[in-house]
Amino acid sequence: MPELIEHIDAIARHQQRTVLYLEFHCAAAAEMTASRSSYYYADDDRRSAVLAWLDANGFGWGLCGEFADVNAMPSYKGQVYLEVPYDESRPDYCALRDFLEHPDGSMRHASVRFCVMPLDYAMRNAAHDAPGFWERRAEEF
Repeated sequence: MPELIEHIDAIARHQQRTVLYLEFHCAAAAEMTASRSSYYYADDDRRSAVLAWLDANGFGWGLCGEFADVNAMPSYKGQVYLEVPYDESRPDYCALRDFLEHPDGSMRHASVRFCVMPLDYAMRNAAHDAPGFWERRAEEF
């Protein structure tokens, strides 16, 4: 049975805190404008290298989907939830941030986005947590 991939906003609501995640995409601008669907995460060497670094440095992570939208069902694009809390006083957060970002906050790797899902934004989709919500939504499609 395939692994269930939760939306990042659902993860934030479950954790009851702001959460961190990574998005991966084509690095070349020409590729990005040609078609976002041409990107396939399993073939992305940069994604593999980032995940290997996370594993080697003891960072927990898991698959996640983008912010849920009842009007769209996009396919999984390689996003990962990071189990470290968003807290600049934590050495583990700082090590992760320093691996992913330059001191000015720009990304070290053009094909990687280091993202934050604030809990208050995730709460916009709190109705999605009601039992049977997604089943009812699928019936309406």
